[in-house]
Amino acid sequence: MSDASARLLRLLSLLQTPRDWTGADLAERLDVDVRTVRRDIDKLRGLGYPVHATAGAAGYRLGAGAKLPPLLLDDDEAIAVAVGLRGAATGTVAGIEDSSLRALTKLEQVLPSRLRHRVNQLHTVTVTVPNAGPTVDPDTLTAVARACHDHHRLRFDYASSVRTTEPHRLVHTGRYWYLVAWDLDRDAWRTFRVDRMSPRVPTGPRFTPRPLPDEDLARYLTRGVSTAPYRYQARITLHVPASVAAERIAPTVGAIEAVDAETCVVHTGSNSLDELAVYIGLFGFRFTVHEPPELVTHLRALAARLAEAVQGMR
Repeated sequence: MSDASARLLRLLSLLQTPRDWTGADLAERLDVDVRTVRRDIDKLRGLGYPVHATAGAAGYRLGAGAKLPPLLLDDDEAIAVAVGLRGAATGTVAGIEDSSLRALTKLEQVLPSRLRHRVNQLHTVTVTVPNAGPTVDPDTLTAVARACHDHHRLRFDYASSVRTTEPHRLVHTGRYWYLVAWDLDRDAWRTFRVDRMSPRVPTGPRFTPRPLPDEDLARYLTRGVSTAPYRYQARITLHVPASVAAERIAPTVGAIEAVDAETCVVHTGSNSLDELAVYIGLFGFRFTVHEPPELVTHLRALAARLAEAVQGMR
């Protein structure tokens, strides 16, 4: 590779970082003068890279163009993209499986042999269980994301009703996509499963974003889907570290809060006391039930029946 070609690739790599570069900064990094930088910028533009001159200090920034130009990735970035594309082929967004595999094939064709070997090692020893749950239509997902980003009211069909919302954030649990939004009809924060939504177009007027119900939206969502919809909402201390409890309790089933290095609290819910009793009894941990009082009473009665059932047995 000629020095000029290598320098051009180095320049492109610098411009792909999310910042503005002055001509002097680029010249110093490339060990050339500013005039050479300007010529190289013009060459990149001729190749289709949208290099924009920023106002003020004559800086440069790589912008978005009409088509996707070739990208320069370092080793870790290339592996991350390859692994992500493989996962997307069996993920929760419908209709992107083929395009993910096509993109992965293109990437693997140009990977250096050392990186291709690492990616192939991972694929060879990995068995992927296809997603058995509901998938989200990509058009719905992008429409909801656009409404969140642009602060436009969103109307959609949901569970045999039409909801009018101020959409704020999308939250992905690994299996489901949720929208956290202010429900204008109910005057309250709500979470909605995106796979059950059918957005109506056009979107509504712009709105001023409200303060979020919790700075930690993952925690807010977990609490909402694991306890709020149910008749009985339980608070239980587990006598194990939060990291151990998280291995057994899915975030959509119970919200875990660390208390100290040895204990944590789980918030969960159910419409059935029997279901709650069986569920927490199978944790395999020592635990203390604080609420609801109906569950405490139910567990005492259940414990008495179980003890009576094994009386006289060795």
